[in-house]
Amino acid sequence: MTKYIRRAAALCVLLLVALLVNATRVQVFPSRAYDDSPANRRPVIARWAQPRGDIVVDGRPVTGSKDTGEQLRYERTYQDGPLYAPVTGFASQRYGTTLLEHAEDPLLDGSDPLLSFLPLWNDITRDRNAGGEVVTTIDAAAQQAAYLGLGARRGAVAALEPATGRVLALVSRPSYDPGVLSGNGPSVTDAWARLNGDAGKPMLNRAVRQTYPPGSTFKVVTAAAALDTGVITDLDAPTRSPAPYTLPGTTTSLANEVEGCENASLRHAFEWSCNTVFAKLGVDVGLGAMKDTARAFGFNNADLRIPFSVSPSNFDTEMDRAQLALSSIGQYDTRATPLQMAIVTAAVANGGAVRSPYLVERTTTAAGRTVATTSTRTLGQAMNPGTAMRLRELMRGVVEDGTGTNAAIPHATVGGKTGTAQHGIGNSGTPYAWFIGWAQSDDAMEPQVAVAVVVEDAETVRGDISGGGDAAPIAREVMEAVLKSTDHQLR
Repeated sequence: MTKYIRRAAALCVLLLVALLVNATRVQVFPSRAYDDSPANRRPVIARWAQPRGDIVVDGRPVTGSKDTGEQLRYERTYQDGPLYAPVTGFASQRYGTTLLEHAEDPLLDGSDPLLSFLPLWNDITRDRNAGGEVVTTIDAAAQQAAYLGLGARRGAVAALEPATGRVLALVSRPSYDPGVLSGNGPSVTDAWARLNGDAGKPMLNRAVRQTYPPGSTFKVVTAAAALDTGVITDLDAPTRSPAPYTLPGTTTSLANEVEGCENASLRHAFEWSCNTVFAKLGVDVGLGAMKDTARAFGFNNADLRIPFSVSPSNFDTEMDRAQLALSSIGQYDTRATPLQMAIVTAAVANGGAVRSPYLVERTTTAAGRTVATTSTRTLGQAMNPGTAMRLRELMRGVVEDGTGTNAAIPHATVGGKTGTAQHGIGNSGTPYAWFIGWAQSDDAMEPQVAVAVVVEDAETVRGDISGGGDAAPIAREVMEAVLKSTDHQLR
């Protein structure tokens, strides 16, 4: 009898060992497949079982979490949702995540191993840490100034700190409240359909995901190429430019919106935006130098992230001379995001050095321990420092004596460039109004802000004057807000 008991006991031990081995096998080898199976709701339940970490602007959380008491317990909430939507994006239980909510998702939902002192233990226990915080570089006053400045008009604003690349404002209008997409009920489905069907495309982040023909604001790039290559050596010397200018190899004449452009100096042509002068300059510089300069400013860069992706801005690398002439004044196939044109402006303000833009200052645990910080990184040198100094002089002239006087700020030095971008069949559409500029307080050592503004539905249609009339006042409000914030911090 004892023999049979021993055999039964041995069989039980064997079965127990087999059970443990199989359980271990399931935990180690096919566990990822089980985790990723659409039928497995445990990861989704765990993801929303605790409050999500916050996104912070100027020391204040602009996000939160609401306890619903349902299986997917916590829903995302937003403070001033439409104002910060181009920064935060949305975190939806049904439709996933976008922008910062997506780029920093592992930290915000608590699954990032860097949040734990013992990441391996979390892997074994499948525990989640409390969600961390994402501290942004956004200046709340500048963000609000850009949002209110655009008002009901379609458009976008991007503002940078030239010396570092910190993103100070990122606004797109029309906007939307990300909170309407947070849950998973019928109202969320209805909101998704409504937002996607809206002709105004409120979920499109125009500041970083929409490219526009930059129009005359691109003349900053052309001027930089002309000065760097020595095609222009004297800002006040005649440029031997006819008006109108016949595009090379064609019978098509290019005209100007203003008088006095024939044989104008670079200074006069820049202040009053003479198309004929800059079209000829682009041809004289040549395709090779023009595309190299555009690339140095950041055009044709498909890898830019802030940390979410930015649509690449385009300057064609293969063109005939007529196409090059048009591209040199921001037409033909040249296209840029507002962020890209802010990068161009910041490079001029920063002595020609192009800083990589970034939106996240640092990330922390829920308890405040720093997880990671973002440091200033240089993408390259867009132009010689001497060229940057002369461009700053030209841009000051636009604001003091030219088409950009609406951007002037008391007790500050401001440089800028206005522009209109023709579009539509036969350029029949209302031009996009552009203004790019930088500002420096009288008591500051260097420019503190660079900004780009585009207004899609400008009311004034008069060449570059629409940029000065519609976009420049918005840029002025944003730059002034940054200068006031900076001066207050210094005091």
